[in-house]
Order: sequence, then structure tokens, then C-alpha cells
Amino acid sequence: MALYEKHIKATYELMLKKNHDYGEAWRDMRVSSYTDFILTKIERVKEMEDLNGKTLVSEGIDSNYMDIIIYAVFGAIKLHNE
Repeated sequence: MALYEKHIKATYELMLKKNHDYGEAWRDMRVSSYTDFILTKIERVKEMEDLNGKTLVSEGIDSNYMDIIIYAVFGAIKLHNE
């Protein structure tokens, strides 16, 4: 549970930072756009796994998983409010 709390807190803080940097642009997006972003992140994770995590520019696998969670949260909020 402690490990879950650590990662969910870091993801939540990242979401707040991204929301600050990009404004609430996510509110104007379609849920299908979040799906596209999530699929893109999954493909990036696969590519990094194929390279055994040895990338030059990527933020890393953990950052991509955090982004997937954030997009899923935004999508869930949109679905709930429609």
C-alpha cells in the first residue's frame, strides 16, 4: 500500500503541474483523443522495452505510465460530466 501511495502521489502531482502548464485544455478535448494518447504511450513503452530501456531522449517508462493514468483520469472526468 505504501508503494501505491508513493506512486499515486507522484502521478497526482505531475497531473497538477501539467494542468498548470497547459491550462485546462483537456476539458475541450474528446474522450477519443485521450484514447489516442494512451495508445501512443503504450507504443512508446513497447519501444523502450524493446531497447531494454536504453533511450537517449525519452522520459522513461515510468513517466509514460504516469501519463497513461493522467489521460485515463481526464477521460473518466469527461465521461462523468457528459
